[in-house]
Amino acid sequence: MLFNLLTSFIDHYSFLNVFKYLTFRTGLSVVTSLVVVFIIGGPLIKIFSTNMISGPIRQDGPIDHIIKKSGTPTMGGVIIIIGMLTSTLLWADLKNIYIWTLVFVSLSLGLLGFTDDLLKIKFKNSTGLNPKLKFFGQLIIGGIALFILIKFSDHEYLYNLYFPFFKNLIWQMGLFFIPFGLFVIIGSSNAVNLTDGLDGLATVPVMLVALSFTLISYVVGNTIFSEYLQLQYIPDVGELSIFCGSIVGSCLGFLWYNAPPAKIFMGDTGSLSLGGSLAAVAIIAKHEIVLAIVGGLFVLETVSVIIQVISFKLTGKRIFKMAPIHHHFEQKGWAESTIVIRFWIIAIILALVGLATLKLR
Repeated sequence: MLFNLLTSFIDHYSFLNVFKYLTFRTGLSVVTSLVVVFIIGGPLIKIFSTNMISGPIRQDGPIDHIIKKSGTPTMGGVIIIIGMLTSTLLWADLKNIYIWTLVFVSLSLGLLGFTDDLLKIKFKNSTGLNPKLKFFGQLIIGGIALFILIKFSDHEYLYNLYFPFFKNLIWQMGLFFIPFGLFVIIGSSNAVNLTDGLDGLATVPVMLVALSFTLISYVVGNTIFSEYLQLQYIPDVGELSIFCGSIVGSCLGFLWYNAPPAKIFMGDTGSLSLGGSLAAVAIIAKHEIVLAIVGGLFVLETVSVIIQVISFKLTGKRIFKMAPIHHHFEQKGWAESTIVIRFWIIAIILALVGLATLKLR
């Protein structure tokens, strides 16, 4: 909005040329979303607390959670989404179809998560929205997002899958791109949702993934850097760095309130929105496999749940004391802060490995 307005006056005021620089606007995006979250975070938490908007604690979870976390307000994802959308709409080029695709995904999945959180609060249980309805909602949202990209973008590489560490290994997926894209969006949104179980546990890894894709988007959308790194150049993709920057700033601001002990939980409102948005960024930038590497912590959490379910159904025995895996370590006696910080360290290492794929080819 501001970008389009300010650049229209460049012919009269040459100093406005600075807003054409993607790096400058990305920095503004980070700062703007951070400031917005700081400003609205406190008042919204007070409103949520006053109105008893607190999610029920999982009854089969650690006893410590039932004692310490009961009464903590949820739906903190509303704060994150407001910060993200405000910053993106101010500083991104609104003529870019990719930006509107990301706005749609983040807002739609946020509304789906909001509905889930609302039902949990209303009926005072941790079930929320019917799992089949929830999946169907994710399927519809993901399908519309892919339709927008296929129908309205000039993305000639959309159907390709690029493999990291290899220069010329490319799979032209054809129509398989649609189920693959749906799998990435739905899988990513659910993976972040599963990870969001301890104070600050999901926030920092999301921020690291967003930071990684801020760089990836910029490089892929730059002819010089993409050629140097032997990456496929994709026009207009650099604009995604504005959106990713807004996620970084929003999560950094939210961490102020979400750090142990959390004053508010992200809830499905935030986790579904953030996970799906990052997946959409990866699909547009054609770094879906790198997303699985950089976001390896989310993959680990999801796999732990899958293994637990399969093992119990086949043998009647559980591999982990509790799933997702962060609860397993809680049951083993690890302090919550220890688990969170160690998982953050793993996330940092995975982010560095994922970024290394840009050069190691």
